[in-house]
Amino acid sequence: MEHPENSAEFAGLQVNSGVEQQSIVNPYLQRNRFKRRELSVGEMVEGILKGDVTILSQAVTLVESANPDHYQKAQEVIDRLLPYSGNSIRVGISGVPGAGKSTSIDEFGMHILKEKGGKLAVLAIDPSSERTKGSILGDKTRMEKLALHPDSFIRPSPSAGSLGGVARKTRETIILCEAAGYDKIFVETVGVGQSETACHSMVDFFLLIQVAGTGDELQGIKRGIMEISDGIVINKCDGDNVDRCHMAATNFRNALHFFPKPESGWLPRVLCYSGFYGLGIKEIWDMIYEYIGFVKDNGYFDLRRNEQAKYWMYESINEHLRLNFYNNPLIQQQLTEAERTVLSGQKTSFVAAQDLLDMYFKNL
Repeated sequence: MEHPENSAEFAGLQVNSGVEQQSIVNPYLQRNRFKRRELSVGEMVEGILKGDVTILSQAVTLVESANPDHYQKAQEVIDRLLPYSGNSIRVGISGVPGAGKSTSIDEFGMHILKEKGGKLAVLAIDPSSERTKGSILGDKTRMEKLALHPDSFIRPSPSAGSLGGVARKTRETIILCEAAGYDKIFVETVGVGQSETACHSMVDFFLLIQVAGTGDELQGIKRGIMEISDGIVINKCDGDNVDRCHMAATNFRNALHFFPKPESGWLPRVLCYSGFYGLGIKEIWDMIYEYIGFVKDNGYFDLRRNEQAKYWMYESINEHLRLNFYNNPLIQQQLTEAERTVLSGQKTSFVAAQDLLDMYFKNL
């Protein structure tokens, strides 16, 4: 490097040229030295059945992968673990953003592990950005107690564009966790309000967390998430907020009378609690276990599980058709041209889509 200050004009100042900048990468580093060996289907199944958390995490990543090459292996793992699943209590937990879902799950989980024992898996779904497609996956940071508990497994997953408040492969993840010995499954949704009906199709009890001041009785009788809830709880019932919470609970109880009676025969209840201070947690879990006993006695528990299996069969068909369509080489070649014709106004989006579908089915 040239240093003009070494010229005769600056006789009193001299700057040495220094040494050449070294590479920050070790030239002797073997890049594939630390590459993780890919587990076979048999090794993955055996590790999950033994309760190996590391292998369980790898299996969840495999199942969630959008790579078509991973699809077949993931299906083999799920098929071999399916006979070991179905022996857990699945609880879906939803609510508006800021209602305290993650903080409440921390208290719920510690209570249930202390009172009932067993193992708990928390599947926390985090919303993905529509712009960058990224996701924070930070729900685990609010579960400080559960994160350290040896009998808990917390898995944050991105929604990745899936609607309904859950991730694309949450149901398959539930099967993996049950096979690993987790007899209690929490599914925390993204918290998008009225549209989280997909979570209801994969859990036994759907718990809706509300806070005071989110609306009046008219808000409470809106169809959607309210009418599929098996229990409604009002969080942050502490300090000066107690009266407002009890008033909100009264409004929700009144609103529930406008809904038709659920198929289970269970009348949803409304309770108040404080997730931050851990108040009223026992009453909520007494309600959940009372519900589980109620629906098992009248046969609705098994009926709902069967209906859920049928629902996800159709969802799997829809997803497989979508993936097969977009991975078709002919469609991949024509997509860019179809986009160009739509953007230039030569075709409407509906006509362009129909042309691509006709081409796809013609060449099957």
